[in-house]
Amino acid sequence: MKRIARILVSIVFLSLLTVGVASSQEKDAKGCKDHPLISRMNNYYISSCEKSFNSFEFLLKEGSQTLEGDMTKIEYYVQEGSPQPSFLQIRRNYGNAIKNIGGAVLLDDGRRGTFKVTKGGKEAWIAVEAFNEGRNYEVVIVELAPMTQEVTADAMYSALDKDGFIALYINFDTGKSNIKPESQAIIEQIAALLQAHPELKVSIEGHTDNTGTPQSNKTLSTQRAKSVMNATVKKGIAANRLTALGWGQEKPLADNRSEEGKAKNRRVEIVKK
Repeated sequence: MKRIARILVSIVFLSLLTVGVASSQEKDAKGCKDHPLISRMNNYYISSCEKSFNSFEFLLKEGSQTLEGDMTKIEYYVQEGSPQPSFLQIRRNYGNAIKNIGGAVLLDDGRRGTFKVTKGGKEAWIAVEAFNEGRNYEVVIVELAPMTQEVTADAMYSALDKDGFIALYINFDTGKSNIKPESQAIIEQIAALLQAHPELKVSIEGHTDNTGTPQSNKTLSTQRAKSVMNATVKKGIAANRLTALGWGQEKPLADNRSEEGKAKNRRVEIVKK
């Protein structure tokens, strides 16, 4: 009986010890969770997180690139008593995970890594930086937001009357001339402009950044201009009041060496005849 009692006491003691270890594990900060694009390494918890529309400077092999969009910043800490990975392990862990979903490694150096991935038609950049010999690390994910524009028929007419043209930022499927649903409001305002001023005739002119070849960009910009023209005709505007023209990359508004400049160059202009 004494031996059985000692065994039972030992079992109870071990059970209490196990519970004590489990309860000492740090929990994720309230309201925080992994980004759906990429998860954490094993044995880490989230100490803080934040989300906002913001810009972030991503380090590259040569220089850096500042991008803006929907930004998620998450800080991870290793659980007490867990193995502590090295900087290399952290970088390679994320690099391999990004490659597995079709992404690319842009920087893999020291305690930092920069990665890029396109998923679901949306481009995202990821920065990973480790601290304290790997005890904690930070992940920043910026999902690039397309340039959007709210413009009215009256504002268009004022610009045409003053400058003779207006630049519109109409979103298309990547490499195609399909107008995305979020830009249909701009098409409606172009039609409203022409309905309000029946004497007005315009040229719809497409422009691109310098990604790709000059010839392919000219073809794409022409197709996009025609797509806008056709969509406007479907709104009840006579086709003889419109022409479509593509300039490709020939007339940039901004420097194509930055993503911001490229976004400004990808435009459709309405030009008064």
